[in-house]
Amino acid sequence: MQVLPIYQVDAFTNRLFGGNPAAVVVLDAFPDTALLHAIAAENNLAETAFLVPHDGQYRLRWFTPLVEVPLCGHATLASAAVVMERLEPGRTEVVFDTASGPLPVRRSATGYVLDFPARKPELVVAPPGLAAALGCHPHELLDVLDDGFVYTAVLADARVVRELAPDFGAIGRLARPGLAVTARGDGDYDCVSRYFAPAKGVPEDPVTGSAHCALAPYWGARLGKTTLRAFQASRRGGELACRLVDGRVELEGGCVLYLEGRITV
Repeated sequence: MQVLPIYQVDAFTNRLFGGNPAAVVVLDAFPDTALLHAIAAENNLAETAFLVPHDGQYRLRWFTPLVEVPLCGHATLASAAVVMERLEPGRTEVVFDTASGPLPVRRSATGYVLDFPARKPELVVAPPGLAAALGCHPHELLDVLDDGFVYTAVLADARVVRELAPDFGAIGRLARPGLAVTARGDGDYDCVSRYFAPAKGVPEDPVTGSAHCALAPYWGARLGKTTLRAFQASRRGGELACRLVDGRVELEGGCVLYLEGRITV
């Protein structure tokens, strides 16, 4: 048996109980993957991040309650907050070694800035029954995009995105394990979105940084902007500042520490 530090952080928010909660577990080395799956399933959050110190930086892996994923924004943001606020207070930047390559994160005046790879979504034919699965009228589904990882449904307006009542069973049977929905923003936001991934054990993800690796380039091109304000319209809600820089996407957001303790495994 071993005792491991664990933290729970609300990411992409500046208020407790907002944004997307992620668990962060600190390890000396990665154990058998089955144990990582078991810990993530026990935590039962959208993501559990596992951190291992390495050569002055950190190796990082992400798990939903069901699967390991190749990229996760909010759990990376949470991991950066744990490193800079608890493990190495005063540190201003860190690079995570991940399945998606090196991911730098730096402290900002209002939180942390992720440096993520951009994804270029391509226009595709809508999968049969997609509008019904989303719970919207067919004429409200304007386009469907595919970035190789998730589908993105472009809807008529922000109201439709906010009011969706999706069929998670139908979404879970799509050819991609995740489905983002988006529309041009309302209020102070350039775009709004929601994200569903029942095939990964996450019916609706509260705030999805990785989805904005495709959403930011898409809306940047549509709106003629390189800086955007994005809102993910889940029940908890979350805000992201997105910047397009040299073929990559910077995602900025705040973090609030909710819990720190120990687990025995």
